[in-house]
Amino acid sequence: VTKSERLAIRQPLEQIYKFGKNQVDFKALECTTKDGEKIMLTKKEIMLLKLLIENKNEVVTREKILQAVWGYNVYPTTRTIDNFILSFRKYFEDDSRNPKYFHSVRGVGYRYTEV
Repeated sequence: VTKSERLAIRQPLEQIYKFGKNQVDFKALECTTKDGEKIMLTKKEIMLLKLLIENKNEVVTREKILQAVWGYNVYPTTRTIDNFILSFRKYFEDDSRNPKYFHSVRGVGYRYTEV
C-alpha cells in the first residue's frame, strides 16, 4: 500500500480519542490524564496531538509539524516543538524518560505509537 493510498483510507479522528488511561477531547480542547486530572489544552497542542495521532506509527518530520501546526510563514524555534512533546509526555506517559506513546526520532521528528 502506497503512502497516498494510506492517506486516502485514513479515517478522521473521533471527537474523543482514548489511549492507555488517557483521553483527549479534540472539540473541548481538553484531556484527562493517566492520573484522572483534567487539563485544558491550547489550540496548538490539540493540532499537534491530532497530527501525531493521525499519523500513528509513522515519523512526522519537524518540517511537516511546522507547516501543519504553525503555518508556512510563522516558524517557532525547534525547541518549541520539543517543549510541546515534553508536556505531552508529562501529561500522558507513566515514565516521561521512557515514553510509550511520544517518541523522538533524532534529527527527523516525532512518532506517536500505542502499546
